[in-house]
Amino acid sequence: MKIKKVIIAGGGTAGWLAAAALSKKLGDILSITLVESDMIDTVGVGEATIPPMRTFHKLLGIDEQEFMRRTSATFKLGISFENWGRQGSSYIHSFGKTGAGAWLAEFHNFWLRGKEQNIAKDFDEYCFELQAAKQGKFGFSQESSINYAYHLDAGRYGKYLREFSEKLGVERMEGTITGANLSPSTGFIESLQLQSGALVEGDLFIDCTGFRALLMEKALHVGYEDWSHWLPCDSAIAVQTKAINPAVPYTRSIAHDSGWQWQIPLQHRVGNGLVYCSNYLEDESARTLLLKNIEGDLINEPRVIKYRTGRRRLGWSKNCLALGLSSGFLEPLESTSIHLFMTGITRLMQLFPFDGVDQTTVDEYNSRLQIEMEQIRDFIILHYHVTDRTDSPFWRHCRSMTVPDTLTHRLNLFERTGHSFQAENELFRIDSWTQVMMGQGLMPKHYHQLAATMTDSELGRFLDGIKASVDGQVEKLPSHQDFVNQYCRVDS
Repeated sequence: MKIKKVIIAGGGTAGWLAAAALSKKLGDILSITLVESDMIDTVGVGEATIPPMRTFHKLLGIDEQEFMRRTSATFKLGISFENWGRQGSSYIHSFGKTGAGAWLAEFHNFWLRGKEQNIAKDFDEYCFELQAAKQGKFGFSQESSINYAYHLDAGRYGKYLREFSEKLGVERMEGTITGANLSPSTGFIESLQLQSGALVEGDLFIDCTGFRALLMEKALHVGYEDWSHWLPCDSAIAVQTKAINPAVPYTRSIAHDSGWQWQIPLQHRVGNGLVYCSNYLEDESARTLLLKNIEGDLINEPRVIKYRTGRRRLGWSKNCLALGLSSGFLEPLESTSIHLFMTGITRLMQLFPFDGVDQTTVDEYNSRLQIEMEQIRDFIILHYHVTDRTDSPFWRHCRSMTVPDTLTHRLNLFERTGHSFQAENELFRIDSWTQVMMGQGLMPKHYHQLAATMTDSELGRFLDGIKASVDGQVEKLPSHQDFVNQYCRVDS
């Protein structure tokens, strides 16, 4: 059966992202309907992003300045991790490339040699984006580039994408989805059942119903792979406050005794939250802890969100694809949620079953999704596991827990040889892995001997040249707040 009518079950960021992409790229040959209810709130806390979002927006022809004004967005150069490796420590995982490496050996090998010879500065001094973040600066021009992402208002982003999609012909249907009707012969979804009694028929369904996963789990029963033994946090409290300070160009992630706190600066407000493990911290105590560690007047009441880290065993089953929280959940530590929405809908469009659902295509989609989520999972576990903190039961558990073999291999390889790598199609680059591993306190015992072929004076000039270039570029930048005011300020 040819696929002509796509039904998106649920709105929010995931649903309207799917609608925007499909209508922009395939709207001339598909009918696209999104079903959502005004009575159902979205989670709406995925407000920090990563650089691939810019590529996705370019594919859709989204104007950056308009998008940033509409979503009260600011720029993001990375994440500041505080108290993670140990109490009082801090480092920034930035979006920049650190130093300059060689074909045989990445930059950190030369830096390690320089530290051994007492001729290298701190590792972060060789990264442009990281230094700009530390100094609260931002800017770009035709003469210079900078790798960045955004902080944005998720609610406003969903509305922006809705308008974008409806202009391209997407039909929005108001209604509460109560379930799905399956074909007795194939098990495929034939229609959505609405509370009103109406049926919404389609050829391909995209489940954006959030944690409820009404189609993938309630109707198709694909199962769930639980990762909470590696990522034990299962709760979050989110609250918004009025902005009282200039916006910094980075997200703050501040570790506490039983989890961590986020701060995301937008133009008009700050997004705050506390991620924690309910085995070690009760909800009311978490609420008290969060409110004690935020600034500015409250805009809304703190809201508790419960979740279970892991993934659906299938991201695509029969004629239904899960997108967003219905496909699984990886906590927002590295701001990957919206990215996974985007890669999911992009992968669907690349493999789109125009002539009917084929199991080979479904298997390919699921295989790529599994690899992607497991690689991101390992990177997030790294932050919890590689730590010197033993000051609370939570951190002692994280430090001693058994981690996936894939992560154990990476950590052992880096510690014993200094070798770091980016797997094929992996999201996080070598720079990300090295910044976080060393930031958390894992230092290699050895380095590639190519670095030892340089004399001390050659190595010194090499390192000093990189640092001078970074310092010179950062010096020319305006403050982040000044650039936002000039580029995309929201007047109201």
